[in-house]
Amino acid sequence: MAEISAQLVKQLREKTGAGMMDCKKALSETDGDEAKAVEWLRKKGKASAEKKAGRVAAEGIISSYIHTGGRVGVLVEVNCETDFVARREEFKELARNVAMQIAASPVDYIRIEDIPQEIVERERQIEAGKDDLAKKPAEIKEKIISGRIEKRLKEMTLLDQPYIRDQAITMDELIKNTIATLGENIQIRRFVRFTLGEGIDKQETNFAEEVAAQMGQK
Repeated sequence: MAEISAQLVKQLREKTGAGMMDCKKALSETDGDEAKAVEWLRKKGKASAEKKAGRVAAEGIISSYIHTGGRVGVLVEVNCETDFVARREEFKELARNVAMQIAASPVDYIRIEDIPQEIVERERQIEAGKDDLAKKPAEIKEKIISGRIEKRLKEMTLLDQPYIRDQAITMDELIKNTIATLGENIQIRRFVRFTLGEGIDKQETNFAEEVAAQMGQK
């Protein structure tokens, strides 16, 4: 077995955010291979997160992110189990990163289960009506539609997005890694994304401005 140096443990901790003992264990289990150790920690984090998923998470923080120039802003509520963890810098950093992710990757839902059935059905109808499927046998056509629908729904959900700071993991994996580090259930409860001018009829606004200007000249 390869010797596990303190420097190697430190490097893995900085890369993953996992605890020192977990990092040492991961390196020991993978014979000092950092890439395999990262995967080991991710699997451990996933298992740990699944065990904690049913626990009540009613504490936490509301975090925000305003993109440079002030044209995009995000508010997000991230929950944990205790006020102690809510005050931890690792938890606050996670919440900030979640807000930043939402600003960078516009999504409508947190997880696939949140998407209303009518939206899923609408997407299915759109895919089923595409010309490239018209001559496909029914069984093959259904498999193609199902694959496309799964991809489309993931594009609409936050937890399935690749993390902007590490494309090798999804947002779901990022949260599970943090759960493994902090030892509490963590949930993204809700968010809102603001885009400057979104929903405003620009043509109508310009007309109103012209009228106001004309009135001011009289």
